[in-house]
Amino acid sequence: MDLTNPLIYGVPCFLAFILLELTYSKTHDNEDLYVWKDLMASGAMGIGSAILGPLVKVTVLIVVFNFTYELFNPMVDGVRMNIMGYESFGYAWYIFLICQLADDFTYYWFHRANHEIRLLWAAHIVHHSSDHFNLGTAIRNGWFTLLYKPFFYMWMPAVGFPVEVVIFCLAIESFWQFQLHSKYVPKMGWIEKIFNTHTMHQVHHSQNVEYLDKNHGGFLNIFDKLFGTWKELDDDVEVKFGVIHAPDSYNPLVILTHEFKDIWNDTKKSPKWSHKFMYIFGPPGWSHDGSTMTVKQQQRLFRKQKAENPEIAFSRPN
Repeated sequence: MDLTNPLIYGVPCFLAFILLELTYSKTHDNEDLYVWKDLMASGAMGIGSAILGPLVKVTVLIVVFNFTYELFNPMVDGVRMNIMGYESFGYAWYIFLICQLADDFTYYWFHRANHEIRLLWAAHIVHHSSDHFNLGTAIRNGWFTLLYKPFFYMWMPAVGFPVEVVIFCLAIESFWQFQLHSKYVPKMGWIEKIFNTHTMHQVHHSQNVEYLDKNHGGFLNIFDKLFGTWKELDDDVEVKFGVIHAPDSYNPLVILTHEFKDIWNDTKKSPKWSHKFMYIFGPPGWSHDGSTMTVKQQQRLFRKQKAENPEIAFSRPN
C-alpha cells in the first residue's frame, strides 16, 4: 500500500499557522508572545530539522524499520508471517487506529525518557529552551533526537505493523504535537478527560517546580494518568516557561550543545566512574554531593515546605 507521509505538508502548514498566530498576537495587545530573536532561533532549529530529517529518516528510520519488519515478519508461502506465529497486520482501518494507539504509548515513554535520562535530555532540552510558549517554539527541535528516536519505535514493525503505517502514525503525532503549542486555546471541558490539550502542554513547558516532568503524552493523556505524570493547569498559578538552566543565548549552536557541555563539566567533578555514569545517564539534576537536585527531590522538598509553610514562596534549590 502506498501512503503519502502527511509531514510533506508540514512545513507550509507550520509556517502558515506561526504567521497567523504571530499576526494575531501583534494586533491583539500580546506583544510579548513572540520575541523576534527567539523566533529566529526556533526557526533555525526547525530549518535544521527539516534539512537533516529526510537524510536521517532514509538512513536510520526507514532502514531500521524495514530491517526490523523483514527480520520479524518473513514471507512464508507467499504470506507475511510474524515469527510469533500469526499473520502480520495489514491495512484495515482498525489497524491504523491500533497502530496510532501503539504510537502514542511509545511516544509517551520516548518523551518521558528524554526528561529522565540526562544524555537524552541534553538533546531534548533544545525544545524547552525558550521562555516563550507559542507555535514558533513547536519547531524548536533538537537535531540529535533524530538519531535515536527510531529505536524506541522498533517494536512496532517487529510485532507486524507495516512500516508505512508506522511512519504515517508518527506523522499524525507530529501534527498534533505542533498545534499544542498555543496559549490561545482554553480548557475544553470533556475533551480534557481524554486528550492531551494545549493547557496540559503549557504545564509540560513550565519550569514551575510542581509542573516539572509532567504531561509527556502525545495526543492522549491516559498514559500520564496511568503512570503518575499527569497534572492539570492551575489557573491560580503563574506559569513560567522554559528551563531552570537556560542557555541564555540565541545562537543555535549554543542552544544545541550547551547541556552536553554541562554534562562534560559535571563528569569532571568526581573521580569515581559510577558518579560519571550517573552524570551522563542518571536523571537531570543528579549530583554526587547533593549540590544540585533531581526533579523528584525538588518536588518532595516543595511539597514538604508547602505543607509546613504554605505562605512562604518556594526557593528553588538548584
